[in-house]
Amino acid sequence: MDSKDKNMPYGLENATDVPADQDDYSLEEILAEFGGSLEHMLLKGTAAAPPEEETPPPPPDPVPPPPQPVVPKAQPLPPENPPVPPQQEIVPPPLPEEPPPEEEEPKLEDILADPSLREPAAPSIEMDILDMALPKAPRPVSLEDMVGSTVSSVMEEAAAEEREPLLPPKRRGLFSRKPLEETETLYGPPEPEPEPDPEPIGPEPELFREAAECRAAFHLRRRLLLPAALVSLVPTLLLLLERLGVAVPGWSGDVRRQTYVLLACLAMTALLCRHVFVKAAALLARGRCSGELLLCLSALVSAGDCVCRLMENRRTDAMPYAAVSCLGLVFALWACKRESGGMYDTFRSASLDDEPPYLVTDTPQGACKQRGAVRGFYTAAARDNGAVMWQAAFLPLVLAASVVFAGLSSLGQGRGADFFLNWSAILAAGAAFALPLGWGLAYGNLARQLQKAGCAVAGWSGAERISRRKKMILTDADLFPPGTIQLGGVKVFGEVLSAAVSYAASMARAAGSGLERLFDELLRSELGSYEEVSDFAFYEEGGWSGTIRGETVLMGTASFMRKMDVRLPGDINLKTGLFLSVDRRLTAVFAVKYNASENVDFALRMMARSRVCPILAARDPNIVPELLRRKFHKGVKVEFPDLTARVALSEAERDRGLPRALIFREGLLPYAGTVVGSRRMCRAVRRSAVFSLLGSAAGTLLAFYLVFLQQYALLTPLALELFLLLWTLPVLLMVDWAGRY
Repeated sequence: MDSKDKNMPYGLENATDVPADQDDYSLEEILAEFGGSLEHMLLKGTAAAPPEEETPPPPPDPVPPPPQPVVPKAQPLPPENPPVPPQQEIVPPPLPEEPPPEEEEPKLEDILADPSLREPAAPSIEMDILDMALPKAPRPVSLEDMVGSTVSSVMEEAAAEEREPLLPPKRRGLFSRKPLEETETLYGPPEPEPEPDPEPIGPEPELFREAAECRAAFHLRRRLLLPAALVSLVPTLLLLLERLGVAVPGWSGDVRRQTYVLLACLAMTALLCRHVFVKAAALLARGRCSGELLLCLSALVSAGDCVCRLMENRRTDAMPYAAVSCLGLVFALWACKRESGGMYDTFRSASLDDEPPYLVTDTPQGACKQRGAVRGFYTAAARDNGAVMWQAAFLPLVLAASVVFAGLSSLGQGRGADFFLNWSAILAAGAAFALPLGWGLAYGNLARQLQKAGCAVAGWSGAERISRRKKMILTDADLFPPGTIQLGGVKVFGEVLSAAVSYAASMARAAGSGLERLFDELLRSELGSYEEVSDFAFYEEGGWSGTIRGETVLMGTASFMRKMDVRLPGDINLKTGLFLSVDRRLTAVFAVKYNASENVDFALRMMARSRVCPILAARDPNIVPELLRRKFHKGVKVEFPDLTARVALSEAERDRGLPRALIFREGLLPYAGTVVGSRRMCRAVRRSAVFSLLGSAAGTLLAFYLVFLQQYALLTPLALELFLLLWTLPVLLMVDWAGRY
């Protein structure tokens, strides 16, 4: 194409110039002709590509002739209504791997030579008029450009939506009929809770050997307690006589002799109470600061004060507090003796049988009587008690405060010679006599009481675990032990007695209730045999159902039979009777009588006084709270869960948990005595620990106040002993309650 053609407007390259004086065209004809050409060009650019066929290569372009002036030639007039090619459905072809070569625009010489390539030409008008009157024709757009522009626009819209903040969804009305949309988030079933890790059980020695060692320690400490008490009372008696104005030869008026006597009594008392030092060192090795440790330190500091009184002349002339330390060691030895006696009673009972008849374990619902072995009993009994754990948290503060207060009251006031004097006074007041008594005396009383009842509890850990919930699970045998359930009579309806008894005994055995022993004796007397029961089930209404030999067997109370549409005779009125039906027909009636036991009644009263609630987990349909109120005292209160919980709790009796306590006797009284006694003992230990710690804090502050003011005349050893004994008296009363229930 020459340069002139390139400068012409798009769509008019192939037009020929026609003189304006040859033909005149109206504006409508010009627009129609130009519009047809535009439509043709658009259809040409967007027309579907021909099917994939091998197209011959285009002929080579002819060599253009030398440029010559274009002479306008006459062309035939276009028709008034040029035919418009029909519109076809545009089907985009598959994109080839390599784009096909673009077809070149036909040149003017080709159009003139080939009439088929000719297009209706626009009317000949002036170029400037066409440029001002008509818009330029759009350029044809290929399919690839259309797809590319569409994809890019979609991507830009998506990016714009991501940048824009999401608006909150519109709230739907309460009565909207729009269906709910399903979400993709699906919630699966909850994961089962992980089972708690089993408690570690360390190496356990033989219980009878531990019982022998505890027995030897108990007897040795008992022999040492009386001489230690007599020696410790010597300084107190001498001080009391001096206080009353009685002159004692070799004591009164001689400071050095007084100091020697006090130092000798303190040394002898410490030697006799050496078990206290051993126990304090053992607890300290485990990181426990106990009351025994404070009492031992008080004795050592008092001995140091006696030495300072003999050596220092600038020390304040005040009586040493060695007498107070001696009494403290004696009280600690008494607690050690009672604790070893309690361990002896416990291990002696536990060593009777490796597999005791019953053991008491702790469940999430409360204490439960089970069957098992004694493995783990020693591990639980050897753990630290509650008083030691409380003291380990509080007594280090008392010990540190005693040192600081002693320094402030002596070195802070320029009286360095009085440091041991002030420290011994403050430490003796802080090391209360009641600190070691709370656990030793309470556990000794409980162990002795339980040993008489044929029971044993595994120290503080076992007692605290079984009494934590303040609930006990009771079954049929606990409330009505063997011998308290009797058979009043049997009435059979159209059936052999032995067959009816076989069915009833089989149902009672499948239920696992306390009636099994009663029907077992009846079955033996009638020479019957047990039948196989299938599809056994419990009913909340008070009965059981099962299948025996293909027959549906029902057994339960009268109300249960009526609800199961079983007709009963009108003349039968039994409150505690059991009815047996086969295929909805009454077969037999058993009159069962429940007798109350005095031991069970006493145990229920004891539980009510100690606020221990029994959980009724009976499988016998007749054992309900109303029956217990009729047979026992009217004030008995029990927790009666639903049927599913009762069956689950009764099955817990067959588990084998870690032993917290051991029971070697039948009946509810030993079981209740163990739980109630453990609860009372734990409560006494907690209260005594709190009270003794308060006394320790009060003594430390009061002693610091008096020594800071140098009021040694008010803080005499006798006054300090009386102060500590007054704080010990309530603790003695508290721990005595542990064995009284």
